[in-house]
Amino acid sequence: METRKAMTTTSSARDKPSAGDPIPTKCSVIEVHVGELKQLFNSIDPSPFRNKDLDPKAEEFIVAWAKDLPRDATLALVVDLDREAGLPDEAAVLRDAIHEFFSQRAQAYRRRLRELLRVGRTSFVIGLVALASAIALGDFLGGLVKGSPIGEIVRESFTIGGWVSMWRPLEIFLYDWWPIRDEARLSDRLAAMPVRIRYLNAKEPDAWRGDWPAVSPRGERATGEAQPGALNQAS
Repeated sequence: METRKAMTTTSSARDKPSAGDPIPTKCSVIEVHVGELKQLFNSIDPSPFRNKDLDPKAEEFIVAWAKDLPRDATLALVVDLDREAGLPDEAAVLRDAIHEFFSQRAQAYRRRLRELLRVGRTSFVIGLVALASAIALGDFLGGLVKGSPIGEIVRESFTIGGWVSMWRPLEIFLYDWWPIRDEARLSDRLAAMPVRIRYLNAKEPDAWRGDWPAVSPRGERATGEAQPGALNQAS
């Protein structure tokens, strides 16, 4: 297995050659530094290029950085890449793959939220039935020994037990749903952010031929290999 370089922030000069989406001036930029683009992707995912899953460490890094930024901030991603430019459309392919991944992530969290709320509604009905039954049973049993301290203990015990049955639905509707909603909203923002590659040219000129998207993360060579495209200067 290839050893992956740690992804860190970088302070590379702004005049480095780059390609991809323009980065707005007032934008919170997430910076990732990798030796090869394929380090960003899950090497065991057999999906086509634009449907690749991100490597779990890359996902964690990007999401953690985004969470540290203000919720209303406009996000952008700059990938500092050690090699020179490769295929003409590699920046666009990278952007599409990242957008597709976070779009799918948002959908997954919304499915999870819908399932949680469904469980919450079911649990709420069950809890109400259990609470009403416990109170009624407690009153009935307590009435059998009316005037005795044991009757009060029985009544209070059943009442407490009934309220305990409401713990799960209350937990769902008060606490559990909004973190999932926030993850879905964050994924929506990440799925819409501009993506740009900044080339550091720290490797040999033909290093792109062994990297994604010319070669998949699993080492499979793409068809229709093209020549490196012209670069745009970062604004």
